[in-house]
Amino acid sequence: MAVAFIQEFVIVDGDTSTTNYDHINETIGSASVNGLISHSAGFDQEAGVFRIYDVWENSDAAKDFYENRLGPLLEEMMANDPSATPPQREASYALHNVRS
Repeated sequence: MAVAFIQEFVIVDGDTSTTNYDHINETIGSASVNGLISHSAGFDQEAGVFRIYDVWENSDAAKDFYENRLGPLLEEMMANDPSATPPQREASYALHNVRS
């Protein structure tokens, strides 16, 4: 069953740079990610967050990516950059319907 995964990072002091996101995105590269159906990222000014929204074929594919590929990159970035913060919110849920 397809699942959605959301991460939200608080906009601090009006900073809408995407340096950290761009660095991680470049490191992951443009190669396909196993099980990823859709990825989007952008600012929700009304909510005051930078939101990442992914749709995965199933929870196992999402878990594998976040634990084995993205997680280590985020840990390294936060260890080397004191201004980098973890997401304020992470959530996942099963999707009733997906269209592409």
